[in-house]
Amino acid sequence: MLMNHDATWTYDAYIASDSKIANQTVLMIIENMQRIGWGEGELFGVHMALEEAIVNAIKHGNQEDPEKKVHVVVNSTLQEFYLKVTDEGDGFDPDAVPDPTLDENLELGSGRGLMLMRHYMDHVVYNDRGNSLEVTKHRTES
Repeated sequence: MLMNHDATWTYDAYIASDSKIANQTVLMIIENMQRIGWGEGELFGVHMALEEAIVNAIKHGNQEDPEKKVHVVVNSTLQEFYLKVTDEGDGFDPDAVPDPTLDENLELGSGRGLMLMRHYMDHVVYNDRGNSLEVTKHRTES
């Protein structure tokens, strides 16, 4: 595949709090990243982070309220992926999420997505309110 090193792809939209629309949005973003030259190895982590961020915003942030929207912003070049997801919910404290690798938390259904995002992405930060997440991934594959 011939890669355009100057290629940039951006997306900025408010999507409905609907898991079907979330899945369509994730697939569209991944397809566009493939188009500008991102490889499958790096897209695995990006895909997981997209799903976690958008689905969590819909389910936990907006409580699946059809009246609430999720703001999704993506800026992707061949060298860097940036994502910002903001919901209309009350937010949460990501530092209060239990460590899912500890024995006492293995049965809990929360924390794994945040742990995986922190593992696969280079930068993961929430705003003070906890209703907006920014992640960045720097491309390492050549």
